[in-house]
Amino acid sequence: MKFVVLKKGSLILFIIGFIALSLGAVWMMFPKESYPTVSMNGESSSVQVIQMVTGEFSSETESGEKIESYRWDPGTIVVDKGKEVQFRILGVNGMAHPFYIEGTDVRGTVKKGEESIFNVTFDKKGTYRLVCETHESIENDGPMIGYIVVK
Repeated sequence: MKFVVLKKGSLILFIIGFIALSLGAVWMMFPKESYPTVSMNGESSSVQVIQMVTGEFSSETESGEKIESYRWDPGTIVVDKGKEVQFRILGVNGMAHPFYIEGTDVRGTVKKGEESIFNVTFDKKGTYRLVCETHESIENDGPMIGYIVVK
């Protein structure tokens, strides 16, 4: 019968790895709770309020070329199917962002320094894109596309 002899350093690494895996397995067994990250206008309200802003990233390449990209923030939100959702989007960066939500008749423009407010109810589950028409692609300092996940 042969015995495997581990060096002291290897044994310590093995023990640390075993403890880390054990703790991870125990953590995975506990139920996960999620916490809402949107305002619900009070417990009894039937309107889910989503607050967003327009944002911008800018940088310079090694050759000195200025590059920019605009975005909706947060970039992905989750809403309930059949529930009225109120979007409140504050224009922070960029003068104007004409937008539409694919699969709906929602259209509008978010202007710098102003808050655009509109309501919509999604009747089908899926992912809808909130698209800025000015910044639809990389060539136009985008893509400025937000994702609305309807569950």
